[in-house]
Formats: sequence, C-alpha cells, structure tokens
Amino acid sequence: KLCGPRFLAAFGGRYLNTHNSLLPSFAGIHGPADALAHGVKLAGATLFVVDEGVDTGVILAQVAVPVEFDDDADSLTERIKVAERAQLVSVVGQMAREGWTIEGRRARIGQ
Repeated sequence: KLCGPRFLAAFGGRYLNTHNSLLPSFAGIHGPADALAHGVKLAGATLFVVDEGVDTGVILAQVAVPVEFDDDADSLTERIKVAERAQLVSVVGQMAREGWTIEGRRARIGQ
C-alpha cells in the first residue's frame, strides 16, 4: 500500500520498509516469483526508505539469498524472510546506535 503525501510530509525520510527482492529488480508484490521466472541465481531482501513510488526509495541495506535449482516461489520466499528479518534487526539497530545520512540516492549507516 502506498503512503499518501500527507503521511510522507510528516514522516518522510524516517519511514522504512523491506522488500523481498534485490531492488531495483523485481519491485512489486511478486518479487520471488519474478526472480525465479527470470532465472536469477541470487535473490534477496532490501531495506529502504519509503518514498512516493512503489519500492523506489533510497536503499539502506541488502542481503543476498541463493536461489536453489528446485526452489518454488514459496520456498524461496521463506528463505528470504529469514534473511530479511535478520537484516532488519541488525541494520535498524545500527542506525539507532550510530546514526545514518542520505545524500541523493546513497545512504551511509554509522560513521
């Protein structure tokens, strides 16, 4: 669900989301299935700052998940979820402890 302009005006730059692909590839709701359909060897998860687009915000962190030959969308999605959750806890914790900056499309976490 997209955030409206009033929400982004109030919280823009401070609202984070995760996505179950290595953005900007495979945005939208079918990331793992789209990755499988394209035959990629690495899938993964992206932590990003929400903006007015669909999965288009500044990327804070990414984690790769290997695609197994016999994966289907469900098995790949479940493995991505494990990596995605660990990334979220680790990176948001680091952001809280060390801060972060954004310059254009690039983010720096910590010093």
